[in-house]
Amino acid sequence: MPAFQVNIRPSRPASEAQRASIKKSLYSDDYPSSVSCMRKFGSLNVMVSKIGLGTWMIEKDPSGSIRALRAGLDLGLNHIDTAEMYGSGEAERLVAKAINGRRESVFLASKVLPSNASFADTIRACEQTLSRLGTDHLDLYLLHWRETIALEETFGAFEKLRMQGKIRAFGVSNFDVKDLEEAWKLSPEIACNQVLYHLKERAIEKSVFPWCVEHNIPVVAYSPFGAGDFPDKTRGPGKAFVALVKKLGATPRQLALSFLTRHPLLFAIPKSSSVTHVKENAAAEMLEISQTDIAAIDEMFPVQEKSSLPML
Repeated sequence: MPAFQVNIRPSRPASEAQRASIKKSLYSDDYPSSVSCMRKFGSLNVMVSKIGLGTWMIEKDPSGSIRALRAGLDLGLNHIDTAEMYGSGEAERLVAKAINGRRESVFLASKVLPSNASFADTIRACEQTLSRLGTDHLDLYLLHWRETIALEETFGAFEKLRMQGKIRAFGVSNFDVKDLEEAWKLSPEIACNQVLYHLKERAIEKSVFPWCVEHNIPVVAYSPFGAGDFPDKTRGPGKAFVALVKKLGATPRQLALSFLTRHPLLFAIPKSSSVTHVKENAAAEMLEISQTDIAAIDEMFPVQEKSSLPML
């Protein structure tokens, strides 16, 4: 049986009028409830597309990536995730060009490197990120992963940045349960945990995701297509997966995204480097997936418990 279940219903991409409503109400209580691709982001007073726009390595094709990000925003994918590490800041500069003139309709997230996670360095890193992004605030600021600097320092800087209005919320990435519990004791306002999660890597379902559900913390899946480890359609469970894809009239990546975002606290940020891929990803919003389909995929790619949290 699947590790968790949730009723799934078809969803449709946002219309022009709905996107205008989303922009107006992004930080209000008047949510456009008819837009099923939008979800409340945990405890935050904000609606976020369950499928977002990742920016890892977009600097390889600057112009194509800018077009892709703009296409995603046009399709109602309002969650853009980046990091100071990506292209040594170049990804943030490209995001700035993509969102120019439409910042208010974007849920913008970036991440600080653990080597910059001291109190003073976190403040400095955030200000540099804001400069590269051409904005005065982030909607979400994450610690990219944990190393040796005490969380008290990083979270202290996060709190100061939030008080200054430079970030609206903060969270973590690549945190296992032990790290999450320590972080929760320091601040019960952790906005999310961004983790590696794809069909062949579902270890988070054993303990990390249940812990996050218990604490109403969204889980954002990075590399949802496996970073080169997508199921081979010619053999093993990949063949059965493709058969299900054909039955549903979808593409393999659309079915993967639908499965990986099947719970209200699950979000995904696939890489957004081409308009074609972004359109394919966005169309996953229209895919209807049943509990029977979920159970079949669960059997094809069973959860495997790991001794430590997998990450890239």
